[in-house]
Amino acid sequence: METPDHAPEPDNAAKAEDAPRAGGAAADAGAAPSGETAAGPTGIAAQDWATASADPRYRAAVVDLLGALAYGELAAFERLADDAKLAPTLGDKAELAKMASAEFHHFERLRDRLAAIDEEPTAAMEPFARALDDFHHQTAPSDWLEGLVKAYVGDSIASDFYREVAVHLDSDTRALVLAVLDDTGHGNFAVEKVRAAIEADPRIAGRLALWARRLMGEALSQAQRVVAERDALSTMLVGGVADGFDLAEIGKMFSRITKAHTLRMAALDLAS
Repeated sequence: METPDHAPEPDNAAKAEDAPRAGGAAADAGAAPSGETAAGPTGIAAQDWATASADPRYRAAVVDLLGALAYGELAAFERLADDAKLAPTLGDKAELAKMASAEFHHFERLRDRLAAIDEEPTAAMEPFARALDDFHHQTAPSDWLEGLVKAYVGDSIASDFYREVAVHLDSDTRALVLAVLDDTGHGNFAVEKVRAAIEADPRIAGRLALWARRLMGEALSQAQRVVAERDALSTMLVGGVADGFDLAEIGKMFSRITKAHTLRMAALDLAS
C-alpha cells in the first residue's frame, strides 16, 4: 500500500511531496539498507534461492516469511471484501472488490511459491494466523472511513517492514516479496476519500487521527510478537542468517517505519 502518485491539489502539494513512495521506508528515510553497498547486494542478498537455501536456517526463515506474507494477503482479501459492504456508493464497492481481487492474486503467488519449494502452504501460514486475526479483531473499523484509514496505515506499515526484510533475502525470494507488495490502488483511493471527507466535515479529522495512532501501535506490537515467536525469523533479523542485520539496525529500521507513517498521516491531512 503506497501513498498516491497522482498530482495533489494545491493546498496539499507540500504534504504529498513528502509522502512515502514505492521503495519502502528505508528509501524514504534516505538511509541505505544494511544488506546493500554502493557496489550492490552482498552475502545472501547476492545469491539465488538454490544457493542460499542450502542453509537450513535460512530456508526455515524464508518459509516463515512467505507463510506470514501469504496469510496477510489472504486476510487483506477478506478484509477488503468486508469493507466493500460499508462502501457508500456502488462505484466505491466495485473499486474495493477490484482491490480484493488483486490481494488474492498476491496470495496465490505466495501459495504457489511455497508449493514449488516443497512446503505445504497451509502449514507455513498456520503459525501466523492467530496473531493476524487478533490484530484485525482488535482493530475492527466502526465505519467506512476508519476502514480506509486502517487499510492505508496498517497495510503500509506491514509493507515497509517486509521491504526492509527483503533487502536481506536471496534474489529470487526478494523479487517475489517485492512483487506481492505492489500497491493494489488502495493507497490513492483511501487518501482521496479521506481528504474529501475531512474537507466536507473537518470535525472527523481528530477521530481519524486517534484511530491511526492506535493502528500504528497495534501494528508494531503485532509485528514484534510474530518475530519473537518464530526463532527462524528473529535469527534472520538479528544477523544470525541474513547478513548485516543487528540489534542496532533493527532500531533504525523501526525508526524509518515510524517516519514513513508520519509522512502518510500528513498525506491524509491527519496529525501523526
